[in-house]
Amino acid sequence: MERRLTAILAADVVGYSRLMGIDEAGTLKAVNRHRVELIEPAIARHRGRLVKLLGDGLLAEFGSVVNAVACAVDIQRGITLNNERVPEDRRIRFRIGVNLGDVIVENGDIFGDGVNVAARLEAVAEPGGIAVSSSVRDHVGGRLDLGFDDRGQQTLKNIQQQVHVYAVRFDRPGDASNGAPETPVNDDRSIVVLPFTNMSDDPDQEYFSDGLTEDIITDLSKISGLLVTPRNTTFAYKGRSVKIGQIARELSVRYVLQGSVRKSGTRVRISAQMIDASNEDHLWADRYDRDLTDIFAIQDEIAHAIVGQLKIKMRPEEVRALESDPTTNVEAYTYYLRGRKFARSMTMSYLVMARRMFYKAIELDPNYARAYAGIADCDSALYIWYAAELPIGEILEMTAKAIALDPELAEAHAARAIALHHGDRDEEADICFARALALDPNLFEANFHFAHRLFKRGEFNDAIVYFERSAALYADDYVSPVLLAAACRSLGRAGEGRKWAEEGAARAERAAEHNPGNSAPIHRAALAYAQIGDHRRAVSWINRALAMDPHDVITRYNAVCVHAVLGEIDRAIELLEQLLPNSSSYQIGWFDNDSDLDNIRSDPRFIRLMEAIAQQ
Repeated sequence: MERRLTAILAADVVGYSRLMGIDEAGTLKAVNRHRVELIEPAIARHRGRLVKLLGDGLLAEFGSVVNAVACAVDIQRGITLNNERVPEDRRIRFRIGVNLGDVIVENGDIFGDGVNVAARLEAVAEPGGIAVSSSVRDHVGGRLDLGFDDRGQQTLKNIQQQVHVYAVRFDRPGDASNGAPETPVNDDRSIVVLPFTNMSDDPDQEYFSDGLTEDIITDLSKISGLLVTPRNTTFAYKGRSVKIGQIARELSVRYVLQGSVRKSGTRVRISAQMIDASNEDHLWADRYDRDLTDIFAIQDEIAHAIVGQLKIKMRPEEVRALESDPTTNVEAYTYYLRGRKFARSMTMSYLVMARRMFYKAIELDPNYARAYAGIADCDSALYIWYAAELPIGEILEMTAKAIALDPELAEAHAARAIALHHGDRDEEADICFARALALDPNLFEANFHFAHRLFKRGEFNDAIVYFERSAALYADDYVSPVLLAAACRSLGRAGEGRKWAEEGAARAERAAEHNPGNSAPIHRAALAYAQIGDHRRAVSWINRALAMDPHDVITRYNAVCVHAVLGEIDRAIELLEQLLPNSSSYQIGWFDNDSDLDNIRSDPRFIRLMEAIAQQ
C-alpha cells in the first residue's frame, strides 16, 4: 500500500440541483465547458493531477501546496470572468477546499483523512471562494500575493478533530481595494494561435500547416505565465473570415498570433505576426525563409518572441521544455504529422497508412517517442476492430519504448492505456488514462478512448463528459457526436441526443465531401440520420458505405445499428448474423450497452445469437 503526503484540491458546483432544475442541458454544458476550458488546463499548468470527476465536482492533487492554492485562485478568477455576461440565476460557481495531508494511493485514486478534510473544507467555503487548513496557510506563507481570513477552529462533518480553517482572500477582477479597475487575468497575458494558412500549391500540405499550429500551441502552453486558448477553440476558426477584434471578444483574449506556411521541397517560408487585439496594433512580425530542417528552431523563435513581447520570465524547467524538440529529424517529423492525420480517420486502410508513416518516422529517428505511441494506437485499433493478428504484448512493448524515451509524453501514456484496456487490464488502463489526462487534458486520443472505455461499460454520464471534450478538441471528429447521441438516449435525454446526432451528421457530411474515398464518415452519417429519424437519408448513406467497403466490420456493424434504430428488425438481424463470424471480441463486448441495438434486444433471434456467443 502506497502512502504519500500531498496537497489535495476538492471543488464542487454551488447549487447544482437548483441549476439543473432551471436548465438541465444548459447546466451540464456550462459545467463541462468550465472543466475542459478552464479548470483542467489550470490543474495541468500548476503541475497537478486530476484524480477523478465526482458528479458536479472533482478531486485533484499537487506535489506543491503553493501550486495547489495558486491553481484554486486561477480557477475562481477565471470563473468569475466567465460569469460576467451570464444572468445571476444561471451562473456556475464553485466552492474549493485545499488541504495538505497523508493519503493512500490505490489504482490512481487517493483516499484517507487528507482527502476527507479537503472535501469538508470545500463544503464550508463561500460560493466562489477557497477554504484551506492551517497547514496549507502556513506552507503558503507570503509566497503568493494573497491574504487569509481566520475562520477559527471548526467542527467539520465526519472529521473527529476540529480543523483550523482559513478563507483565502484574493482580489477578484474589478474588486481591487483602491477602486481602480484591475486588468482581468485573462486579458493580460492571454493569446490565441489561429490556424496557420497553407500557402503551398499542394492542398495536401494542409497536414503540415495544421501540425505546425498545434505544436506552437503546445509549446506556448508549457509557459505558466501565459494563458493559451486550447486547440479545440482555435481550430473552430479555421477557414472562417472573422475580424481580430471579434475573435478576441469571443475568446476573451488580448493577443492573437496568426500566420501562413509555404512548404516547397526542402524549403519552408513561415510568416507570423502578433496583434494586440485591444487596439489592433501589430506588436511583432517576422518571416522565416529557411531550409525545412530549421522548422524546430523557427517554432522556438516564435515562442521566444511572444515571451519577449509580453515580458514573461520563464522558469528554468519551462525553458528546457520549450527547447526540447520531439525529434531532430525534420523528415521524421513530416511523416509523423501525416500519420497523425491519417490515424484519426479510423478506417482500416487509413490506419494501415498511418502505421506506415509512423514506422517511416522511427526508421529516420529511432528515438522518436511520439511515433512509437502512434504505432501503438494504430495497432490497438487494428486489433480491436479488425481482428488483426497483433499480440497485445507487442503493442504494450511499443508503448513502453515510447514512455522510456519520454516519460512525460501524454500520447505514450494514452497509447498504453488503450492497449491495456483492450487487453482486459482495465484497472491499469485507468491509471494510465489518468496520467495522460493529467499531463495533457487537451489530448484528443486520451479523451476519445477514455470515453469509449466508459461507454462500453455503461457509465454514460462520465462518457458524455469525455466525448464532449473530444468532440470539442477536434472539430473533424464526427464519431464522438454520434456516440454522444447514443449515450444521451441511454440516459433518457432524447432532446440533447438529437442535437448531437445533427452535429454528427453535419460533421460526417463535411468529412465525406472532403475525402470521398473514405467510408467512415459515410456510415457514421447514416447512423446519425437514423438517430434523427431521417429514414431516406439513413438508408441511402448506409447502402453507399456498404457498396464502398463491404468487408469493413465497423461499416457492417453500423449498418446493423442503422436498421435497428429505424425499426427494420429483420434486416438488422440478417446483417448481424453475417457480421458476427468476423467480429472481434471487443466489438461483441460493445453490444451490451449500445442503445442503437435496443429495438432488437427482445427479438428471439438476437437472444439466441448472444447465447451462442456466450457459450464460445
